[in-house]
Amino acid sequence: MRAAGPETPPLVERLDRLLPQTQCGQCGYAGCRPYAEAMAQGEAGIDHCPPGGDAGARALAHALGVPTQPYDRTRGEHKAAQVAVIVEADCIGCTKCIQACPVDAILGAAKHMHTVIEPLCTGCELCIPACPVDCIVLEPPLASAAEGAP
Repeated sequence: MRAAGPETPPLVERLDRLLPQTQCGQCGYAGCRPYAEAMAQGEAGIDHCPPGGDAGARALAHALGVPTQPYDRTRGEHKAAQVAVIVEADCIGCTKCIQACPVDAILGAAKHMHTVIEPLCTGCELCIPACPVDCIVLEPPLASAAEGAP
């Protein structure tokens, strides 16, 4: 029995780097790395990632040497970059958003207002349904907002 060759890890790594790292699960996997592994093993198509959009699907197809196709729109909508913002006045400190965040981008403690660490936030939206008081909104990242400012 032959051990997996050195080409396997680099392919998974290349595919993972092409993915947007939102860790949102819209692809049907627990994050970008498991999706990359499934693609590398031939168990998943290149069209599962709404955050990557059509451009991401093309890049994945190129990396795998398979025909291009648009991303599967039944999995979700491709959106511009966004980050979660907690409306401080409405936050009750329940910690449910902290538990839902797959990248640990939310900081806070029980019964205290929480905040999002913007550079860590991927905009995956998983914190929004977890919030019982609807105090989380999505906004363009500050760097993007500043670029559009006059």
